[in-house]
Amino acid sequence: MSDKHLHSLEAKLDQLLVICTRLDRENKELKERESNWLHERTRLIEKNELARNRVEAMIGRLKSMETEA
Repeated sequence: MSDKHLHSLEAKLDQLLVICTRLDRENKELKERESNWLHERTRLIEKNELARNRVEAMIGRLKSMETEA
């Protein structure tokens, strides 16, 4: 291989390393974001379930007040 080809190959490898580093960083960021979204989703599901239970309890109390009256 000539020096020209070696330098070209070296430049391409350097570019590939830069791209791989960037993709690795982006992948880690995306995994972190996914984890955060999953935690947020779990928190919202729990909050929704709590609200549902409270509403059902209120409805039950209202119904029992109706039958007492």
